[in-house]
Amino acid sequence: MITELYDMKFKHSPYVPFDPSVTPLYSNYVSHAGLGGLQPFVYTDWRDEEMSWHENCYIHAGLNPMPMVWLKGKEALKFLSDTCTNGFEKFPIGRIKHGIITNTFGELMSDGIIYRLDEDEFLTTCMNSDILFKLQKSNYDLEYKDTTGEHCVYQLGGPKSLDILEAVTGENLRDIKFLQHRMSKINDMDVRILRIGMAGSLAYEVHGEYKNSISIYNAIVEAGKPMGITRLGRHAYWNTHTENGFPQNTIHFFGAIEHDKEYFEYLKGSPAAAMLCGSLASLTGSCGNNYEERFVNPFELGWDKAVNFDHDFPGKEALMKLKDNHRVMVTLEWNVDDILDIVRSGFEDGVPYAPMDGPEDMLENGKWEYRADKVMSGDKYVGISTGRIHSWFYRKMISLCVIDPAYSELGTELTIIWGNQDQRQKEIRAKVARYPYMNGERNENVDVTKK
Repeated sequence: MITELYDMKFKHSPYVPFDPSVTPLYSNYVSHAGLGGLQPFVYTDWRDEEMSWHENCYIHAGLNPMPMVWLKGKEALKFLSDTCTNGFEKFPIGRIKHGIITNTFGELMSDGIIYRLDEDEFLTTCMNSDILFKLQKSNYDLEYKDTTGEHCVYQLGGPKSLDILEAVTGENLRDIKFLQHRMSKINDMDVRILRIGMAGSLAYEVHGEYKNSISIYNAIVEAGKPMGITRLGRHAYWNTHTENGFPQNTIHFFGAIEHDKEYFEYLKGSPAAAMLCGSLASLTGSCGNNYEERFVNPFELGWDKAVNFDHDFPGKEALMKLKDNHRVMVTLEWNVDDILDIVRSGFEDGVPYAPMDGPEDMLENGKWEYRADKVMSGDKYVGISTGRIHSWFYRKMISLCVIDPAYSELGTELTIIWGNQDQRQKEIRAKVARYPYMNGERNENVDVTKK
């Protein structure tokens, strides 16, 4: 009966099996061309799920349907070079790049993954709107196609991730180095294995054909059961980025789309507009409704290595001026006593502080939420805190912060202003902590050739 009810009332994600035993807390993740669907916020408990990338391995399907654009042709690489800040002189087949697109002011517009399939063939992810807009305005000698929905994408992260993948593929995958990819098979189904992940620890992605989605997912889960594989819900996944120190669009920032009026008008009617455009989102936190104040450049996000001045691209001149004069990214540790004051205020008479519900801030009254809080040094406004999470492994409340470099030294004591401008606000003591916060063996440093 419960299964029939869900089938009638909700569109469950076609990328994960429906499980009636899971508490029905679902995230209506952005639907691309009607291909999305409901997935659990939590499978077991966000605390257990958060431990997975430290102790065993998670499997996450929440990025489906992954926005993808396929490019092929003799000017495909030239288009990417003309569009992105990245250098492409060294980009062999089988490699992956973190692609970045900026506007003429050097502000971040979008970012995602670019991987090279062949000499003149590429696939981009998570930059669809920007890539397609630019392609439709240009005249490059190439073919392109929005392939969103043609693939399934599953992320695995944690020290057991490689063991699980080798068990399900029956193949030695230790030749795949960090930021590399190659083909493999799962039960005779073609898959592409990428060594990449957002939790900081050893991690991979498995890409397959859409028609094989559930079969691939079930095979991975079954192979991972003896090694403690954990199904990851949206709550815990959100927290991988803050702990790993890898800022994510829709959590820690949004693109400066409003500074390109033609692109903004192009995007405004799309289903993704409320996520990608600051002026159309729910802006919460003490930074208020000034969305332009929240725009960032790649240097402020710690992405210096992805900016290469050996070619022309939008924003090159602006970024050359910003290169040695920009804010920096740090982690903030929040004071526990001040957090408990917020909780206590809900049990006292009078107006309570703004609630700090759940392990992170994502939705407000059903709308996509971008929370950004002012960071102060005395009376001086020195930074912006975003992506607050309760890290269960470290037993800390932490956030990422774009801050004036003069206040970025480890141990610097600061104050976060918690609460919207029209609410009772709380001053929370915080200190600058290590960045990235995740201090285990990192994916790029793990030598998988040694068992």
